[in-house]
Amino acid sequence: MDSKYIKDLLKQVQSGRMDLDAAMHKLKRLPFEDLGYARIDNHRCIRTGVPEVIYCEGKTIPQIQGIVKRMSRHHYNILGTRASHEVFEGIQEVMEKCQYYETARIVVINPQPEEKVGNIAVVCAGTSDIPVTEEAAVTAEMLGNRVVRIYDVGVAGIHRVLDAREELFQANVAIVVAGMEGALASVVGGLVSCPVIGVPTSIGYGASFGGIAALLSMLNSCASGVSVVNIDNGFGAGYQASLINKIAVRGASEESVHEPVGSESKISLSEAS
Repeated sequence: MDSKYIKDLLKQVQSGRMDLDAAMHKLKRLPFEDLGYARIDNHRCIRTGVPEVIYCEGKTIPQIQGIVKRMSRHHYNILGTRASHEVFEGIQEVMEKCQYYETARIVVINPQPEEKVGNIAVVCAGTSDIPVTEEAAVTAEMLGNRVVRIYDVGVAGIHRVLDAREELFQANVAIVVAGMEGALASVVGGLVSCPVIGVPTSIGYGASFGGIAALLSMLNSCASGVSVVNIDNGFGAGYQASLINKIAVRGASEESVHEPVGSESKISLSEAS
């Protein structure tokens, strides 16, 4: 159950627009709701700040529709990942308010505008890597992060990524998506002071073994600060980057609140002594 939804519920009780029994009936759905084929974790948003994400591959259209109908009563910006156009059309039948990001294969259900914070750089080696990269970028954006896209800057033309170094330097975290030998994650890791999340893709010729070559290359990166998610797991990278970015934003905010006395005050105190 979305924290915003609960706050709205409490405000209705406080103002007298809803009685306690009605509010209790709504809250009884916590912590989960059993649909038979799925147990929706309504409490997840309170624990993590993000509603449960619907992984659409392997689910039938009626199952997805049932989950969407229940979740949309309580949550905003619900992500449906690995969603085909057919899945999107099925969701539209039961939920008019939804948006489809075809390249990323993500449906955003019950979308609500949200302030974007911080800075995540999403980098991909080649145009063929863009679908996985967009999954990461759209996930991060829908979780409330500012995203800068830097596409087609693979190591075959190293000057291209060097040309984007200023954008990389400003990021709180960088997601680097690459197939073939996956070398771009090490290159970026050697340039920046922020954490780097490597995403190996299944793009490449036969000896890339469906992304295993890129996965092993990223795991063996000689650049410190590179972590790696599974092959083609753009969603996982976008989610992890969101956590890191928001910690950085929160840290910067707390730093400004507890900022030490300015240099002018220090001089005057020194002079007074």
